[in-house]
Amino acid sequence: MTEPRTYEVRTYGCQMNVHDSERLGGLLEDAGYARAASGEQADVVVFNTCAVRENADNKLYGNLGHLAPVKAAHPGMQIAVGGCLAQKDRATITERAPWVDVVFGTHNIGSLPVLLERARVAEEAQVEILESLEVFPSTLPTKRESAYAAWVSVSVGCNNTCTFCIVPSLRGKEKDRRPGEILAEIEALVAEGVSEVTLLGQNVNAYGVEFGDRQAFSKLLRACGEIDGLERVRFTSPHPAEFTDDVIEAMAATPNVMPSLHMPLQSGSDRVLKAMRRSYRAERYLGIIERVRAAIPHAAITTDIIVGFPGETEDDFAETLRVVEASRFSSAFTFQYSKRPGTPAADLPDQVDPAVVKERYGRLVELVNAIAWEENRALLGRTVEVMVAEGEGKKDAETARLSGRAPDNRLVHLAVPSGLDAPVRPGDVVTAEITYAAPHHLVADTVHGVRRTRSGDAWEARQGRAVAASPGVGLGMPSVGVPAPLPPAPACG
Repeated sequence: MTEPRTYEVRTYGCQMNVHDSERLGGLLEDAGYARAASGEQADVVVFNTCAVRENADNKLYGNLGHLAPVKAAHPGMQIAVGGCLAQKDRATITERAPWVDVVFGTHNIGSLPVLLERARVAEEAQVEILESLEVFPSTLPTKRESAYAAWVSVSVGCNNTCTFCIVPSLRGKEKDRRPGEILAEIEALVAEGVSEVTLLGQNVNAYGVEFGDRQAFSKLLRACGEIDGLERVRFTSPHPAEFTDDVIEAMAATPNVMPSLHMPLQSGSDRVLKAMRRSYRAERYLGIIERVRAAIPHAAITTDIIVGFPGETEDDFAETLRVVEASRFSSAFTFQYSKRPGTPAADLPDQVDPAVVKERYGRLVELVNAIAWEENRALLGRTVEVMVAEGEGKKDAETARLSGRAPDNRLVHLAVPSGLDAPVRPGDVVTAEITYAAPHHLVADTVHGVRRTRSGDAWEARQGRAVAASPGVGLGMPSVGVPAPLPPAPACG
């Protein structure tokens, strides 16, 4: 019996791409491929690309160039390029990299196995780019990266026209799934051991626009609260222009909806927001923050901010600093503006000098970090429930710690509990007291309890280990609660 062909998926960009890569893995495994072991050269390498960054194409072609001699030395190896950059540069990829076998777009990821086989038989590149979605991606098989946390798409595409963003032209107009389909997927995930889901959309709180229900998203959040065994619900990314009070009310009233919110600001200047075609202004944004904090006092709010958008003056930048100071973000994804080919902003006059952008960026990062550190220090002595995660703590082996996320999505490094009959697993929940605060993480060295979970069982089963029946272990204090999420990542919106 011949060994199955192996694959590797390399992912760039936002959470939507991360989830699409899980689908690509599921499709390939359904077609008989096996995931390549770490360090092993895969028979099929798939690039799931992002077109948001100015140098995205240079990075792709650089990586493809590195693979050209590898492919030449491995007869039968195939290379595929998909995602937003493939959708945008469909005609040029095989011209610039003729050793690429398959090019596919954002609307037809389900075609990948067929295109690979067609390219192998025909011995020539296959390029297939659809202009609109034919099958909602969530109907495709998925190779989930986590046994305990999962992305769940509620919509794809975007109806906004932000001048810095190319996503709508590559992902298309918003298409919404029916609520019953979403809830059925979540229930199936929970049955498999998942205890935390992140609802995903390019503009998640616009959900329902396609079937005419302006409160569909808040209803969806409340319905998630009725799913037995679903312990943590998050969502990303909402748009401030469409962030309504019914969503705040649903967040506050639904116990398994976590007290965390990622809401892109982009700029604090009304003049720049108008040039960006962001259909809200600074005071509306601050009003949302105020209402969220009134309803959910311990909510941690994160954001995206662009520095140096064309025409941004020092006064405009000062307005951004003012809004950041008032918003008290727990963290922010900050970006120096760079031209994004294909966007209206790329052709705007008054492009800001890169040296000025860099200097402003430094000041913004300094302020964001100072606020985040102050906010984290305010948590010293607080007891939190942390879902242990896999891969969150880069130095866990050196520091002999575990790492995971608190309900508000802050990263927490934990002391390893002692005196246990079995080790703590990813997906299990540790109750611990915050003993140290840094700008980007917390440390909890005082552990009060451990709760072994179905999610931990699912992780253990995935490792091929027998799962021991255990009611959980207490360390002096009874522990009840819930598990934690995937790390935040910058969204396209």
